Amino acid sequence: MLRSEEQSGGTVRIALVTGNRHKLEEITRLARSRRIKFYMASVPKIEIQSDSLEEIALTSARHAFEIIKAPLAVDDSGLFVEALNGFPGPYSSYVYKTIGPEGVLRLLHGEENRRACFVTVAALILPPIEKVFRGTICGTIADRPRGDKGFGFDPIFIPQGERRTYAEMSLEEKNKTSHRSRAFTSLINFLERLYEAQ
Repeated sequence: MLRSEEQSGGTVRIALVTGNRHKLEEITRLARSRRIKFYMASVPKIEIQSDSLEEIALTSARHAFEIIKAPLAVDDSGLFVEALNGFPGPYSSYVYKTIGPEGVLRLLHGEENRRACFVTVAALILPPIEKVFRGTICGTIADRPRGDKGFGFDPIFIPQGERRTYAEMSLEEKNKTSHRSRAFTSLINFLERLYEAQ
């Protein structure tokens, strides 16, 4: 399963297919003391319309594998806002590009229910293995953007048990609870168990 060229000095190299260096930094920090080494790979993105983050992530991962022919991971995330019936959900990337966090706040203007969940699905392709890992964190939507760290909807999302948005936290603090860290911690644990079983 893990060929010698995928291992180097006791580590396993996995391509993280993304153009977002913030994602790479978050995930690299998670794997810092582990055997898994992530490196960024850029692949033309395939856009599919689906209500399933799992389908989107896995389709993107299969498409990327056809191009780079190397073990890889792809993630897709969604912000699910309760008062908006789960919108933007799987369409979060498009919504971020078009109306941004301020647009979501406008949609919630006057709404008392601010509950929301952030979900990340990470898809791993390591032939013959295809596997998805899901991470979820719930919380609330802030009344205005706060903080200058992070990316995406981080300035308006307050995780449960916190008063700060993710954009007001350090990367280490965010990684303790974030949806992405939960999905990729499961992926990293799976890879290490796989590695140890060989």
